[in-house]
Amino acid sequence: MEEMPPGYRFYPTEEELISFYLHHKLQDTNIVNINRVIPLLDVYRFEPCRLPWHCGELCHGDPEQWFFFVPRQEREVRGGKPSRMTASGYWKATGSPSYVHSSDGRVIGVKKSMVFYKGRAPDGTKTKWKMNEYRAILRDDDMPTSIPKLRHEVSLCRVYVGSGSSRVFDRRPTEDVLVRLPDHED
Repeated sequence: MEEMPPGYRFYPTEEELISFYLHHKLQDTNIVNINRVIPLLDVYRFEPCRLPWHCGELCHGDPEQWFFFVPRQEREVRGGKPSRMTASGYWKATGSPSYVHSSDGRVIGVKKSMVFYKGRAPDGTKTKWKMNEYRAILRDDDMPTSIPKLRHEVSLCRVYVGSGSSRVFDRRPTEDVLVRLPDHED
């Protein structure tokens, strides 16, 4: 893949993640290079610190966030809960799942937030690794009274290291890297 210009970031909105990337993956449309952008990976087989090495080409070198399509586990297919354990810890859901809305106000997906804990439950130690898991809600647009269906075949995950700030994905530079412009004299 060609070298990206300085300052380029793959930074899709939640709406873009669900309505474009996840919907195309679920519908199995042949989008050129979608797996190069967001690869299919069972993130629960890897320690969080190893996930950046498996990310898509557009996220290589991004120190803040990485994206993955995650296939449904066999135990989920049989009606069980997914295993979110790794060799050294586990992903624990935090809070309640929330809806993701499109710009026109429709519910298009569900977002679940998780934190990685080292060790075994319930005595694990909380880390700064976090994950947002997105699942798509598909409707039949031809039938306005259709019941929305939560799709489970594949989810899309955003993995990142929490900064301790409520503005995790804010792109403003810190004060120590701001460049002062010289005062303009007329």
